[in-house]
Amino acid sequence: MANILDRKIKMIWDFRGPGAAKTAEHYRKHLEEFIVIEELKFDITGVHHFTNTHSIAYMVVAEFEMKEAREILKPHRGEIYLGDL
Repeated sequence: MANILDRKIKMIWDFRGPGAAKTAEHYRKHLEEFIVIEELKFDITGVHHFTNTHSIAYMVVAEFEMKEAREILKPHRGEIYLGDL
């Protein structure tokens, strides 16, 4: 079994309302910049549009990076990242 600190954590930001899709796309750019500046282990980000009024932006971090990134970026929620299933 892999070490717990090797797990990948998906940090998620929810956006709601008529501008949710554009806001999520824009926020993703900031997440990509953060990854480069902070030299994070993974460069995985994404956007998912659930409806025309609910979208998310997300970024994947190594578990050992999660606490610091969470304190800085204040995600709405998170989950263990299992890859694109």
